[in-house]
Amino acid sequence: MALKESEAIVLRTYPLREADLLVTLFTRAEGKVRGVARSAKKSKRRFGGALEPLTYVRAFYDVRERQELARLDACEVLESPLASEVSYARAVALGHVAELLDELLPDREANDAIFRLTLSILHALQKTSESSGIWMPITYFELWLTRLVGFLPELTECIVCGRTLNGSRAFFHALADGLMCPDDKRLASSEISSESRVLAAQMFRAPVESFVEMPWPKTQGADLRKFLIQTLQRHIEKKLVTAGMLEKGGF
Repeated sequence: MALKESEAIVLRTYPLREADLLVTLFTRAEGKVRGVARSAKKSKRRFGGALEPLTYVRAFYDVRERQELARLDACEVLESPLASEVSYARAVALGHVAELLDELLPDREANDAIFRLTLSILHALQKTSESSGIWMPITYFELWLTRLVGFLPELTECIVCGRTLNGSRAFFHALADGLMCPDDKRLASSEISSESRVLAAQMFRAPVESFVEMPWPKTQGADLRKFLIQTLQRHIEKKLVTAGMLEKGGF
């Protein structure tokens, strides 16, 4: 059987037996594919540094009928996040991108829009300076990913009464599916500012590259990120480990 070939992004690797690795790939051709890289810890010729998380590769693999795991034959590095120095903040951001993709993407379901989004975010994370930080690419990625997987509610109207929220205060709750007006908000709700809602609208109209040079402190869009993470966690029914690391990181 001929090997399949696809552009792919490495999401996670786990040790498997003495020299093998269990690898999760986000392939352009088939979506998320899990496979075994035989002797990956020993074979520099076939894998080298290609299996580092968030490495953009050309993967060669074999998917056999009735077998859950593919056989990963080789990977060719196209772009590596390790090509430049990786700070701790950037490493956590990369881990966050990988965790979100692994948790949200179904197996063997291609999604070119999310694949292109991920590549653009990886490029943006390489371009951001220490002063501009990681928060713009993270905000952009969370927003667009939530929309592309179908979990983002309408941001311009109250989910309870249908009232238009443009220009008025809006609130969200960890157990609710959208935004609420002041009259319908639940107890212990959090407010999302009109500035963050305008920011979301701007991000839907422009590529991530147009925001790279903007100063972006952690406080900017923080309420939007909180809303997005609560939305995603409610749908996957678990806490995102890297979301807590980002929040507590002091970046």
